[in-house]
Amino acid sequence: MNDKPGLLSSGAAIAGRNKRYVMWFFVLNFALASMGAAAFRLQAASRLDLSLYADGVLHGFDLGVFSEMLSRREFGPIQAATVPGMTMAVLFFALTLMFLPGVFLGYASNYRIPREEFFRACGKNLWRFVRLAILFAILAGIVGGVLGGIQSALVKVADGSSYEKLPFYVQLTGIIVIFVVLTAIRIWFDLAEADVVIADQKAVRKSVGKAYRQTRTNLGRLLGAYLVISVVAVLVLGIGLVTWNVMVPPASVFGAFLIGQLILLLLLATRFWQRAVAVGFYSAAMVEVPVEIPPAPVIFAVEATPQGDGI
Repeated sequence: MNDKPGLLSSGAAIAGRNKRYVMWFFVLNFALASMGAAAFRLQAASRLDLSLYADGVLHGFDLGVFSEMLSRREFGPIQAATVPGMTMAVLFFALTLMFLPGVFLGYASNYRIPREEFFRACGKNLWRFVRLAILFAILAGIVGGVLGGIQSALVKVADGSSYEKLPFYVQLTGIIVIFVVLTAIRIWFDLAEADVVIADQKAVRKSVGKAYRQTRTNLGRLLGAYLVISVVAVLVLGIGLVTWNVMVPPASVFGAFLIGQLILLLLLATRFWQRAVAVGFYSAAMVEVPVEIPPAPVIFAVEATPQGDGI
């Protein structure tokens, strides 16, 4: 009988013990998003406060009114309202890259690591994670671009078919294939990040190679766990949007804010669950246990007693 817990349950246990990381990143995301949206809020308020037509945006959401507001000259340049938000998004990515090593160390530890140890791991592994992020971006970009080109070519071929729904099915299949392949690449680099932190591996290429071999060998288990969590994320998003549409009145700004933030929190939790799955798998299958070499036997030399008359 196999008494080892499954990847989903072990990952959930690890993430549950360290749920404070999800809250920290949620607060960080909320703070940066608030600062990024401040420019758009101020720019929009300068027009909404002077127009009765803006009631379609203030008490509900009217796409036509919103589009017209953005297109009017009085609203000002779109870049002035959107660039701060994009800047804060890039900053959140950079801070996530900086703090993730501490998260991986906390996930791999059986105790609550102190702040000093958390930030020490972040500083030690920052440049290693930057190199991993660059490698991931290059590889995922190339693979995604190639698969996207193949998908576009197949859709064009399907357009010539007499079956009207064939292009839609081909495009949907292509999206699913691209998502699955990119998820496999993400698993690969999640394991590499775990190896860099837990094994304190300075040579990033060794962690990438080690993670690739384990991902290739255990792709079914790992991919299945990641896809199940992705399905949970899709369900969370769908249920959240339906709840928003059914239970939140159009004029309730607080209700929309509350539901929206809850959806973002749960989606963030699913991503951390996936990282916990990677750490759980690493701890069970990839940790190299050093072989203990027994000490050499100690040979005591016995000095021979010279034969003589004795005492």
